[in-house]
Order: sequence, then C-alpha cells, then structure tokens
Amino acid sequence: MNNDFMLTSESVTPGHPDKLCDQISDAIVDHSLQQDPHTRIVAECAVSTSIVFIAAMFDSKAVMDFGNIARKVIRRIGYNKKAFNDKTCSIITSLRELKADPDSKYDEHKMSDTEMDEIAVKNNATIFGFACNQTPSLMPLPIWLAHKIATRLAGAHLDKTLPYLTPDAKVQVGVEYKNRLPYRIHSIIVQAAQEGSDVPSIEKLRADIRERVIDAAFRDDHIGLDDKTRIFVNPDGAFVTGGPATHSDLTGRKKAMDTYGGYARNSDAALSGKGPLRIDRVGAYMARYAAKNVIAAGLAQECEVHVSYSIGLARPVSIQVDTYGTGKIHDQKVEDIIASLFDFRLPAILKKFNLRYLPNKANGGSFYQKLAVYGHFGRTEMELPWEATDMRDKILSLSGL
Repeated sequence: MNNDFMLTSESVTPGHPDKLCDQISDAIVDHSLQQDPHTRIVAECAVSTSIVFIAAMFDSKAVMDFGNIARKVIRRIGYNKKAFNDKTCSIITSLRELKADPDSKYDEHKMSDTEMDEIAVKNNATIFGFACNQTPSLMPLPIWLAHKIATRLAGAHLDKTLPYLTPDAKVQVGVEYKNRLPYRIHSIIVQAAQEGSDVPSIEKLRADIRERVIDAAFRDDHIGLDDKTRIFVNPDGAFVTGGPATHSDLTGRKKAMDTYGGYARNSDAALSGKGPLRIDRVGAYMARYAAKNVIAAGLAQECEVHVSYSIGLARPVSIQVDTYGTGKIHDQKVEDIIASLFDFRLPAILKKFNLRYLPNKANGGSFYQKLAVYGHFGRTEMELPWEATDMRDKILSLSGL
C-alpha cells in the first residue's frame, strides 16, 4: 500500500441477508453455550425468498430448537412484512450430531502449563490481528465510520425515525490518506431499502438520510465532511423491499466487514457460526488483542500480527509482525515481545477471555450474536475482553523506549 491512497470500506445493517445468516448462526452458538459451555459446534445458514436453511454439526448437552432460534432473530431484526417474516418463512435444517470428544471437556481455568501443551488445535488456520491509531478504538477510519453510519441507519428503522426503511441497508465510506494518515472523507454511499404505503420520493429519502443519518454521524467526528465529499443515497433510484425476498446470502460472506474493512489482511476463514473451540475464530481475537496493545503502548502507528496454526500442534507454527515502517523499534523485537507476553494456545485463549462463558445471563445470552453485525473488533459499546489494553505497560517496559 502506498503512503498516499484512498480506501473504501463497507458495512451493512442487521437485516442484510448475509448478516441475518451470521446472526442466526451465532445465536445458535450462544444458545448452545449458555446451556453447555463445553459445546462443540459449527452452524451455517443460508436465506432466500421465504426460506431459511440451517446446517449444523455439534456435540452438546444443550436442548436446541433451531427453527425457534432463527425466528427470534428474524423478529428482533424487524422483518415483519409479507415478503419475509418470522411467522411464515420456511425453515429447513440439516443437523449432524458429532461423536463425543472427551478431549474437549477440559477446564482451562484449572489446567497447568504442561496440560495446555497437550491440547492440539483441530484445524489449520492463518490468523491476522490488526490495530492502528486512526480512531479511539484503534481501528482503521473507513470501517469505523461505515459501522457508525450503518448503526444509525438501523436505529432510524427500529425507532421509526424513518418508518419507511426496511431492515436492509448498506454503507460505503471512502477515506483519502496522506502519509498513511487519514486526510479527508472522499465519499459516502448509502443504499437503503424502503417499503410500505408511505414510501417517500427519492428526493425526500435522500434528504432524510443526509440529515438524520449522515450529518448526525459526523457531528462529533474528528474528520468531518467537506465541500468536496461526494455523497450518494440510493444513486440508482428506489430500492424496494430488500432482504431475503430480494437477494439470497449465507454465513461468512463479509470477512472484511467483520474485521478491518480491507485496510489490513483478514483471517482466511469466517468468524461467525463457530464455537470457541475453533482456533480460526478465537485465534483472531488473540491476534487483535496483541496488535492493539502494541499500538496502545505507542510502539507503532500500525501493527499487524500474523499467526499460523497446524492441526495436531498446540502452539502456533509462526508468529510474525509487520508495522508497515511505522514502528519505533524493529519488527523482530516486537515479535519477540508478543511471543513472550501473549499465549496463543487454544486453552490459554479460552481462559484469558473466558470465551465459553460469555453467552451467560449477564450478557443477555446473546454475546456472539451481537458480534455478528458491525464487526468483531473495535466495539466500544460492548465489553470485549480482546479489546482491553491492559498489556501496554508490560510491552512498553520490554521495548526499551
């Protein structure tokens, strides 16, 4: 990536079919873990006109009504029109109960270091974690702004501020960079679906979203709109209905949106729909935790942590760091610091973040489902353990700065 460039990132509202699938998949993960923290599960979903298809493999003591879980998600998102709703959609399942695996029933909070070394990962994985100093949440600015606008769009639908909106909308934000730092907002594109008896003209729709959503989102932002910022709302005209009645989708399609908006590399596998025993999900959380603490310690403006796992091994086969030339110390030294302070073994990650027990009553039973929209990282409205910066002082002390 050059020092001067433009990057566009995309976010969508909860009713986008891809994100509907992610939320259903993670709602199944939450439901199973709440009853049985030692659940092994992978759940995937696909939606189309009036149809929801769920495929799941699991080893769990939990009692699960997959159809009921899906219908609750659909209802909460706000799909209640004839074209698609929780009452009339058909739900088809393909379920496979896995053979019980005693090796997954360990208590990571009581394990010794030697015992942790005996727990190998069950799948190959290439993991990336990233952080930068562009926003308060240490996320790249384009994806941070895209999520911010998408959140306001969803709110305008749910609280009836703009009652003609449907749950399905998408946002793109383009940011110009100079010397690898955000310089100005280049463009904003909003595509919002509408339906009902009181659908406004395209001119009113554009004016409403500009005033109630876009301008409101930038009131407190440190980089605002200027007279050259290009703003498009439904540039191709009216977008009617949206959702599964308009376009079909499935779990795991929005990896850049779930991570860093394309500014940095994302892991090679989807995050949603997998229980915490899957290293390709939870390893990404640990990699983000390490990268964020490097930035919080002031060692660089940007930091990518690349971790590789191999089936049958407990520890990563490699840990690499790239600060893109912004580091105050050599990248190799940052790697050494991370390797000495952060434990990337699966049981250690489960223990550090308490991942089996997060979908409890204290979190309303829907922890992972909340991650399935607006990204798994940089969430200031949620207390995500991998977003803590409690390791920055230790990192700084080892850096020699």
